[in-house]
Order: sequence, then structure tokens, then C-alpha cells
Amino acid sequence: MAFQATSIDIQPVKDFAGLAPIWLDLEGRSAGSFFQSWAWTGCLAESRFSDPWLLSARRAGKVVALGLFNRRPGGLLRKRPAFYLGESGTPALDTIFIEHNGLLLDRSEGEELSQACWAALAVESENGVGISRWRISGVPAEVASALPADRSVRILARRPAPYIDLSAYADPSVPILDRLSANTRQQLRRSLRAWEKIGPIKLEKAGTPQEADSFLDSLKALHQAYWVGRGKAGAFAEPFFERFHRALIRRPATWQSVDLIRVSAGSRIAGYLYNLVHHGWVAAYQSGFEFGPDADRLRPGLICHLAAIEHYRQAGMRLYDFLGGEARYKRGFADDERELQWLEVRPKSFLRSAVALFPNHRKAGRG
Repeated sequence: MAFQATSIDIQPVKDFAGLAPIWLDLEGRSAGSFFQSWAWTGCLAESRFSDPWLLSARRAGKVVALGLFNRRPGGLLRKRPAFYLGESGTPALDTIFIEHNGLLLDRSEGEELSQACWAALAVESENGVGISRWRISGVPAEVASALPADRSVRILARRPAPYIDLSAYADPSVPILDRLSANTRQQLRRSLRAWEKIGPIKLEKAGTPQEADSFLDSLKALHQAYWVGRGKAGAFAEPFFERFHRALIRRPATWQSVDLIRVSAGSRIAGYLYNLVHHGWVAAYQSGFEFGPDADRLRPGLICHLAAIEHYRQAGMRLYDFLGGEARYKRGFADDERELQWLEVRPKSFLRSAVALFPNHRKAGRG
């Protein structure tokens, strides 16, 4: 499909290995998140995407937009067929929980390209692929405004994603504590005094994949103990979650990393953090803290994040993102937030939807 000087195609993916260099090239020219990177998107892709489709836009022979969708069929007992952006549509495989999702766009392009890509997907969905429904998870709020006017957009969930603008902390002479809320500052100072009696706080980052695996083992044990103790399943309950992240540790490109961090004082472990780092953007993705009987006094979660924020400030990172979800500690640290949305998109017209479900119904009716 042509749109001005841009050609947009939606085709099945036959070769993930061949897609990798194309995606990485655009990734280097984009302002996307870690969740839009090939490290994440391509991780165990053959297992996650049973019927993958690629949206690609080119201008003057150069790829300027990409989106990887998985097509899930409908049926008598299922919902209508759907395209899932960056997800499989299978709950067990989607426990890895994508956020800051969206089409991967060349940073030099404007909003018109995004609108053109969604419009092309709408046409191809109904005329070629037979899809009436899209699921677009964890996208910034502005994505909804780029969707075609003939689509009905249902917001399934909204989640704030609080973050710290580390550029505001660039002056090392200004303590991070001085920039936090009064309540968080008071709690942290009290906890820091308690930790100083145990020993100096130490942050260690896993230096090899093997050490990262070991840190992840310990994080998993602490994480599961906390959540199972409260009657919840915990993030590691689904085996694919762990399988995915064991593989992800070994995938990042030169401009990103998966950081497994341990924070301790003396012989006492405060906890572990699993952070995704991409072009100076740090996403606090997962954690496991040592919640002992003195946790109310030591507040290991706050201490671990404080140590990590200081570490990334010194490393010159630009943003520390707590990702989606309400939590008091996130509000205490953060100086701003974005809204992430989980969307279901359908045609407004029932007739259009029926055509998408039964693309050959007219031919069959003529006998």
C-alpha cells in the first residue's frame, strides 16, 4: 500500500534470523524502549509467535517503521481473530508483560507515519488477513490518537509509569535524598542509619551471564517467598517467564544491557534488582527483597532502589523508570509519570467486522 512516498507492507514472517539485522538497523535510528528492541522482541520469537506478521514501512528504500504482530485465530468458542502487537495472545507466554510498547519508528519521522501504518493495517486486516480485532498492550496514551477514525478503541487498563529524570540529578554535590518527597526522605534516612550499623551499603552488578543467572536464582527465591506468602502466584509461577529471562540475559546489543544487581551491607543481603537498560533509559523490571522481621525498620526495597538510582546517576543514565502500576514507593521516588494503556481495537461497523470474520462470504453465497 502506498502513502505519499512511503510504502507499507504487512506480510507473514518466514525468517526471524533474516529480520534481526533489519530490526537492529532501525532500532539504532529510533527512540524506542527496551521492549521494542530486538533483544526483547526477538527473544524466543519462534516459541512466542505462532503466526507472526510484520508491518514494515519504507521510504526511498530505507525501513522507517516496523511492527511485529502475532495472529490468533477465532472460532466458535473463542473471541474474534486478533492481531497482538509484540505479544503472542497466549496468556502463559505473555506473563513476561510488555510495557512501553508500540510501532518502532525512525526518530526523524513524524506522527503522520504512525497514522499511515495503522491505516494500512486496518485495510490489510479486513481485506487480506481476515482480522477484526487488535490488542495493543502497554502503549503510551498518545498511541490511541494515531489509530484510524473508523476503529473503536476500548481502553482495557490504564497504569501510571512513574519515573525519575536523572538529568535533574546530574550535579553530584546535590544528594538524591534532597530531591525526594519529605516522607520518603525521612524513611530513607532512618533506614540508612540502621543499615550503617550493619555495614557500608554495597551495590554489585553481575559481570557475566553465569553470575547473572546466580543473581536471578536469588532474586527468584526472595520474590516468590514474598508473593506466595501473601497468597499470590508470583511472577515466576509460569515456567516460560523464567525461560524467557534466562535467554534475555544473553541477548542485549551494544547500546543496552540487562542488569542483575545485588545490594548488601556487610554479610546482610538487602535484595536484588533486575533492570533493563536501553539508550540511557533504565526500567526497574523485577525485584526480590529480603523481608526479615526487621524489614519495617530497614526497608530493603527502598534502599535497593536508592542505591541503584545513585549507581545509574553516576553512570550518566537519563531516566529511571519504575514501569506501570500503583505503588507508594514509586510515587515517593518519582518526579513525573507517563500513562500506559492496554487497548482493544475493533471496526466501528458491525458489517466491517463481519467481512473480516468471513472474507469469502459473498462468494460462498452465490454458489
